[in-house]
Amino acid sequence: MKQLIATALLAACAVALAGPAPWYKWRSKVDGTLSCAQSTLGFGWELASGPYKDSRCEKPALVK
Repeated sequence: MKQLIATALLAACAVALAGPAPWYKWRSKVDGTLSCAQSTLGFGWELASGPYKDSRCEKPALVK
């Protein structure tokens, strides 16, 4: 029982330290349109720039 509680506390601490996922600018391979998202938008998109802190891709994030 003590081990279960210790494991749960450890998991809670790890989640508390986790930060939000970074944002990236993606460029359409079809027409060059730019979009900001945390993950790829699909086959027709390529990474244009990033990472960013915000969902508008305006504030650059520090790379660790």
